[in-house]
Amino acid sequence: MNWFDAMLWGFVATVIMETLMAGSQGIGWSRISMPFILGTMLTANRDRAYALGLAVHFFDGWVIAFGYAAVFERLGAATPLTGALLGALQGLFVLTAVLPLMPGVHPRMATETHGPHFSRGLQPPGFMARNYGWRTPFVTLAAHIAYGMVLGLFYVPHV
Repeated sequence: MNWFDAMLWGFVATVIMETLMAGSQGIGWSRISMPFILGTMLTANRDRAYALGLAVHFFDGWVIAFGYAAVFERLGAATPLTGALLGALQGLFVLTAVLPLMPGVHPRMATETHGPHFSRGLQPPGFMARNYGWRTPFVTLAAHIAYGMVLGLFYVPHV
């Protein structure tokens, strides 16, 4: 495995994905903020939550880049199309498996069956995270596809 490329391009891909997600939130296309959701799992201090969550999400992006690298190594090539397909699979997994799981493991998130409470004030994502806006699934998929494309474009497998 090309450890240097996985670390470097994993970092770059994560920066691009985070920029797309934060930008879409900033222009009103989505209300989701994975750094905030992750950060509020660690602290009740909403001011610190984003910074902590951003660190966690960046670390996750780096770790996941090694999974992409392993797939590229197994295939013997890295291409933007392969990366985009992996990114689409990852995005779909996040939307259909990870986010619906959040209300069950997040100490400050309401559930679909039990509404907000003073200790559980975050809205649950709902199906495909649509509670955070109808564009959220598209934005999330596009950001994950961009992540995969960056890795597929720049990662150089050892052949």
